[in-house]
Amino acid sequence: ANSHARQCRMTSQQSVPNVAAAAVLQASEEMPAGSAEVRGYDFDAGVDLAALLESYVTTGFQATNFGLAVEEVRRMLAWRLSDEEAPPPPEGIVAGSEEDSEIRDPAERAKVRTTIFLGCTSNLISAGTRESIRYLLQHKLVSCLVTTAGGVEEDLMKCLAPHYLGSQRGVEGFALKGAELRQKGINRIGNLLVPNRNYCLFEDWLTPLLDTLMDEQEASGGATSPSRMIWRMGEKIDDASSICYWANRNRIPIFCPAITDGSIGDMLFFHSYKRPGLVVDLVQDIRAINSMAVDARRTGAPATHSVVGPYVPARTPETLACTLPRKSAHELGLAPRGEAPHAPPPRLVGTMAT
Repeated sequence: ANSHARQCRMTSQQSVPNVAAAAVLQASEEMPAGSAEVRGYDFDAGVDLAALLESYVTTGFQATNFGLAVEEVRRMLAWRLSDEEAPPPPEGIVAGSEEDSEIRDPAERAKVRTTIFLGCTSNLISAGTRESIRYLLQHKLVSCLVTTAGGVEEDLMKCLAPHYLGSQRGVEGFALKGAELRQKGINRIGNLLVPNRNYCLFEDWLTPLLDTLMDEQEASGGATSPSRMIWRMGEKIDDASSICYWANRNRIPIFCPAITDGSIGDMLFFHSYKRPGLVVDLVQDIRAINSMAVDARRTGAPATHSVVGPYVPARTPETLACTLPRKSAHELGLAPRGEAPHAPPPRLVGTMAT
């Protein structure tokens, strides 16, 4: 009422046209209870990374979406089966008996954590974000990694020779002409440059391992899978800067449904002429990753793809939701995409179960 009276007084005192007054001086309704105020981080309080990330939620624009993603990841990492009360046994089954499949010991329930399926595209491993992803596998913060062939080979290639920045000045590296670079034997990934000799080094490094896998296949009669082949790569590279190294050491599977879509595919093609018959069985990995989803007590699926489109690292964790018993999606999930600042908010793969 007071706002309406003020609007009318201003209109009459200044002879503002009613149409303009109605548009500009419209009275406001009260904000809903609990509405968050816009407030950013105050650096006078010192540099506190955790507090800075928490402040993103109330910063606005895409910072809020980033802050919500941080909260979602924290929920993934914090959850334990002991957070939930054990359900009563089925009728006719005695709790704690051999027929009872439920984990009832509180100490054992506290050991059961969220099964986290991390998806990332190869450009994140080509770039310096590789070190962040390596950290996650090194410290067992994810249950598996889903990536492309490029993600695997770029990780291993960096152990053999470095990638370079095309330019340290703004966006100049993105403007470099691919055709001109190709004549110099240089490949461009965004504003990153990779000498062609790096791929040659990778071929020289990988071919003996393919021979070893072929020897083992002939001796055992059994085929390998993409994830087991990647573990062998991590074992052979023996470099603590490598994602594949830590995947092998911590027995965290790296699933690569499109293992042939890259330099690895070229190497397998060339090897098939040298020693025909090597089998890399994708079905083993389909069963393995689906079984992880079926057996999980709670799942989370952060897909860190930084490009637009239905790529393998995004689609594989999403497709897994169809295999989850009694569920239609992952309980915890997010899929932040790397579009422009005006892009829509992150699309949740799943939502918190209530």
